[in-house]
Amino acid sequence: MNRWMIAALVLGPNLVVPQTPAPPTTLKSILLEQLKYTHDVQDWFVPARQAVAGLTAEQAFWKPRNGDHSVAELVSHLIFWDKQQLATLKGEKAPAYSGKNDDTFQMVDKGNWDVSVRELDAVMTGWEKAVAAADDATLQKFASTIAHISAHNAYHTGQILYIRKQQGSWDAAKGVH
Repeated sequence: MNRWMIAALVLGPNLVVPQTPAPPTTLKSILLEQLKYTHDVQDWFVPARQAVAGLTAEQAFWKPRNGDHSVAELVSHLIFWDKQQLATLKGEKAPAYSGKNDDTFQMVDKGNWDVSVRELDAVMTGWEKAVAAADDATLQKFASTIAHISAHNAYHTGQILYIRKQQGSWDAAKGVH
């Protein structure tokens, strides 16, 4: 029995056990947290991985009557911009861009929907790994871009959830009622 267990028996509910202090917040920790919460960790909102999980190709390509994008088009758009900006961060050649943002919504193939879901997950994981490995100077240089990527991912994930709710393919038990 250690001293804290003995103290707990003696002092009961009045015992104040020292807590291990949380590590200090850093630019890297904030950026990683944003990336993870928009990718695969549910906190204040449903992350992208969960938003597309279990969606069939038919559901992914369904469009609301108002002409908004399909889930598949939104996933295509996210994949494109996440890859584009990640390549820039890494100093690699970015995917070709026509200069027309509308073109980025049309790259997913119906027969490869599962591949697209995995590709979205992979590029989001790539962001997390790149930020975790980046030095402070790189993070300072790209902090705004990384923050925008997280906000962009969250925005379009919200659209994906809205579309799924419209089509009746979202289980509210997974979040967002």
